[in-house]
Amino acid sequence: MKQKRRKFSSAFKARVAIEALKERETLAELSKRFEVHPNIIGKWKQEFLEKSSTVFDNKSEGKSDVDADKLYSKIGQLEMENDFLKKSLNKIGR
Repeated sequence: MKQKRRKFSSAFKARVAIEALKERETLAELSKRFEVHPNIIGKWKQEFLEKSSTVFDNKSEGKSDVDADKLYSKIGQLEMENDFLKKSLNKIGR
């Protein structure tokens, strides 16, 4: 019977890559500990090093401004609906 392919989360990959970067254990020891082939650990380590510079990019700040505008407009809409419903409830309750 065929085994299903395992999928690893990005947090797990980062943890394994950081452990590999520390070099306290060999790749063979890490592969036994995390139950992952040493070649995969090497690939994750290399990918982690290549993409580490993007952590300090300021690209994410521009996206938060766009999201904030959408959220503020949604808050305004919900406040208007809430006020309308309160007024309607007061009319019905009297």
